[in-house]
Amino acid sequence: MPQWLNLRTSTSLPSQAPARWLGLIPLLLGGALAFNCFARFLFAGRGTPAPFDAPRLLVISGPYRYVRNPMYLGAGLVLAGCAILFAEFSAWLAAYVVAIVVVVNLFILFYEEPTLREKFGDDYDEYRKNVGRWIPRATAWSPSQKHAGA
Repeated sequence: MPQWLNLRTSTSLPSQAPARWLGLIPLLLGGALAFNCFARFLFAGRGTPAPFDAPRLLVISGPYRYVRNPMYLGAGLVLAGCAILFAEFSAWLAAYVVAIVVVVNLFILFYEEPTLREKFGDDYDEYRKNVGRWIPRATAWSPSQKHAGA
């Protein structure tokens, strides 16, 4: 879908070959971040990001000590890196990205967070109070002894 939107109304940005390769930085960092989060779900949480095999333990280690949704942020970095690397702009593609951001936010607000609250109770409440949804903390958060998770 995004490629189709881009083909219909795309405008190539000036091709500055060396500058375009800078897109590899967020692409690789985002991929590494998303992979790290997936591995933490698998090993520390004993599950996967898929709702049918969700982690059995609350994952609050690694990148999750800084921000509650690092996997989504990693995916966003990958997309931003691709946009820079391929140097294409489309108003339709921009609108598509905005729509995806809205849908992801609604999914988190109305499904993920209530599900985590129901499943992990006070542990999740303490985590949510101390770690931002999208804006990373300057320092890593450590849970109280009572609420230590994976």
